[in-house]
Amino acid sequence: MQTWKKTAIATAAVIGMGVVTSAQARDQIRIVGSSTVYPFASYVVEEFGATTDFPTPVIESTGSGGGLKLFCEGAGTNTPDITNASRRIKVSEFERCQENGVTEITEAVIGYDGIVFAQAGENEALNLTREQIHMAVAAKVPQDGKLVDNPYKNWSEIDSSLPDREIVIYGPPTSSGTRDAFEELVMEAASEEIDGYDGEYTNIRQDGVYVPSGENDNLIVQKLAQNTDAFGIFGYSFLEENGDKIQGASIDGVEPEPEKISSGDYPVSRSLYFYIKNAHVGEVPGVQEYADLFMSKKMISRVGYLKDLGLIPLPADMQESYREQVANLEPLQGSDLK
Repeated sequence: MQTWKKTAIATAAVIGMGVVTSAQARDQIRIVGSSTVYPFASYVVEEFGATTDFPTPVIESTGSGGGLKLFCEGAGTNTPDITNASRRIKVSEFERCQENGVTEITEAVIGYDGIVFAQAGENEALNLTREQIHMAVAAKVPQDGKLVDNPYKNWSEIDSSLPDREIVIYGPPTSSGTRDAFEELVMEAASEEIDGYDGEYTNIRQDGVYVPSGENDNLIVQKLAQNTDAFGIFGYSFLEENGDKIQGASIDGVEPEPEKISSGDYPVSRSLYFYIKNAHVGEVPGVQEYADLFMSKKMISRVGYLKDLGLIPLPADMQESYREQVANLEPLQGSDLK
């Protein structure tokens, strides 16, 4: 055998052994991802640490996009075992995982969530349409047959029936799955109904009216208490936790309530996910056991602990289907995403 071939094979063997050895050397599960899923996953993390012999996992709120970026960097102890997401993995992210050797990923859906458009509880209840929200947030709006920089500073300038309040919106950054879902479910959907846009328009204004507010949604809740003119964009669970301080606007005439979110009647609802790096199961202790606990009836059913935190459960048959998918570590296929 040629020397270079021997060297290449030996190097590959060392690298392969290094990944396994490195993974085995880490006994704590590492979890990253969505700020929306974070409260639910944190509860499972604490329960897992308290009720099993495994160490309590390390969990970090990085945003859905940030989590998937870290998750897809490769397979080994320097990369996360699990990432949470408030949207489904994108084709481009899946392909990056494959290119970096993360070839088998199992997808779990834990339940539903609604994106709320919230304000201080002391304000008058408000019903907004997706078109009105779009006109408040879009970077450009149609006027006199062309797109112009968004001139609106007050809600009443968009529609005289709306309050004469300054438009201030605290929302998620570009790394957030909530931002992705908002752009799709509000901005994209509304632009298709507004005359003057040539197709989908999801660009968000950057003139200070929309304020990216990081991955900690609790900070947005605090800002709404300080600025009663402002609105905040975040997941329903944060509205559920802070119902004594804030209220969610109705959107297209539908209030953000659990039954209406799970039925799809509430127009800004979505599924919540986590993704398992299958190569780490059996290498980092407890990955399978943690995933099974998260998917258990004890956590995600209609009588599960996470419902009290604001998680909106899946129908029982869907729960069971995803539960089996996780138990069997069924790999996600690229064709499932297209």
